[in-house]
Amino acid sequence: MTSYKLVDFKTLGDERGSLIAIEEGYNAPFDIKRVYYIFGTKEGVERGFHAHINLKQMAIAVKGSCTFVLDDGTKKEEVKLDNPNKGLFIEGLIWREMKDFSEDCVLVVLASEHYDESDYIRDYDKFLEEAKNDS
Repeated sequence: MTSYKLVDFKTLGDERGSLIAIEEGYNAPFDIKRVYYIFGTKEGVERGFHAHINLKQMAIAVKGSCTFVLDDGTKKEEVKLDNPNKGLFIEGLIWREMKDFSEDCVLVVLASEHYDESDYIRDYDKFLEEAKNDS
């Protein structure tokens, strides 16, 4: 299945501040095997430019903001992440690009698998061919 959607995380807190818990199988709809974060991205830099064959991911801008360009092979959509209580869930063949990073952006990504280069499609034309065959 190829899809992406925004997920709302329940914010808990009081006068001391806020807390969000992310739990696999609950508000992260997959087993979490890897967590990484992107920060210190320079102005004008764009990242991503790939799709995954099987990997599921949840991206959260825990600080600052960035924009995802999501492409399923037939349509493109931009999603801005700018709130730590929203996550972007991506699964299946979705080409992703990230841009417009704020200077203070910290983007945390939860992944369903350990890093595996063979799961990446880094050539856009190959992605379009795979997406056509997947539909």
